[in-house]
Amino acid sequence: MKSVKLRKSLVRGFSFWRLLEKILIILRVMFEKLRYPKVEIMTSPDWVDYELIDSGEGRKLERFGDIRVIRPEAEAVWRCMLPANEWEKSDAEFIPSPEENGGHWKFFRKIPESWNIRYKDLTFRLMLSNSKQLGIFPEQACQWDWVQERIRSVKKPMRILNLFGYTGAISLAAASAGAKVTHLDASKKAVQWAKENQMLSSLPEDSIRWLMDDGLKFVQRESRRESFYQGIILDPPKFGRGPKGEVWEFYKGFPELMQACKSILAADADFMLITAYAIKASSLTLNNSLTEITRNLGGSVSNGEVCLQDRSGGRLLSMAVYGRWQKN
Repeated sequence: MKSVKLRKSLVRGFSFWRLLEKILIILRVMFEKLRYPKVEIMTSPDWVDYELIDSGEGRKLERFGDIRVIRPEAEAVWRCMLPANEWEKSDAEFIPSPEENGGHWKFFRKIPESWNIRYKDLTFRLMLSNSKQLGIFPEQACQWDWVQERIRSVKKPMRILNLFGYTGAISLAAASAGAKVTHLDASKKAVQWAKENQMLSSLPEDSIRWLMDDGLKFVQRESRRESFYQGIILDPPKFGRGPKGEVWEFYKGFPELMQACKSILAADADFMLITAYAIKASSLTLNNSLTEITRNLGGSVSNGEVCLQDRSGGRLLSMAVYGRWQKN
C-alpha cells in the first residue's frame, strides 16, 4: 500500500516538474520575442497616380500617371501573373547593361519629355533619365506620411535635416507639415529638380533651404556651429561622390556619419529616419545603429522593409530597409 502511494506521489511530482518545465519554455520564448526587434513591413496604399501593376521574372510593370514602364527588379524572382499582352501595353522599358546601374531606355510609344504626378497635396515632375530612375521612389510614400504625422503631433516649430535628399519628396512632405527643412544632396541636377517639385507643390520658398554639399562634412560643420535639429532623415547610397569628389562608401562612412548626426540632435529631438537601398544588410543593422546613438534619449526604435504590392497578385516586393527612432 505504501509503495502504491509512493509511486502516485512520484508521478504527481514528475508531472509537476514537467508542467513547470513547459511553462518556463513558454516564458523563455515570449521573452525572446520581446527582446528581439520585430521586422515590420511598410506599404503605401494611398497612391492614385502610381501603381505596381505586375512583377516577376526579374522585372516590374509600373504606372506613373498615364505612363507605363517596365524596369528591371532582381527581387522579383517569381512568375508574372498577367499575360504578355498586358506587359506589351507599356510605353518604355529600361534595358540594363552588364555595368552596374548601366543601361538605356527602349521606347514603344512616344511619351512626353517630362510629366507630373501627385501624391495627396504634393506634386512631382518625372522624366526618364540615363538610369532606370524616374525621379521618385513611390514605395517611400509611407515614410512621407510618417514624417508628416511626427511633425504635426509635436505642435511646435521643428528643424528637419534631410541628407542625400535626391529630388526632395520627403523634404516637401516635411515642409508641407509645417517644418523648416534643410535639404542636402551632392548632385546639382537633383537639387534643381527638387526645387521644381517645391514650386509645383506650391510650397513657400523659405520653407526649404537647398544645399549642394558633402553630407558628412556638412553635419560636422553644423556640430561645430551648435546647429541642432529636431528631426534627421538619411537615405545614404551604397556608393557616391560629393560635389568636390569626396568618396562615399556605405560601410566605411555610415558609422562616422551616425555619430556626427548624434551630435546635432536637439535636446527636444523627436525622430530619426534611415532608409537604405542596394546594400547587403538587414534592417537590424539600422536598428542597432539607431539604438546606439539614441540610448540616452528615451523613445523607441523600429525597423523593417519598405515594400510595393503588385495589383495582379497582391505580392509584396521589398525595395529597401529602414530604421526609425521616435521620442514617444
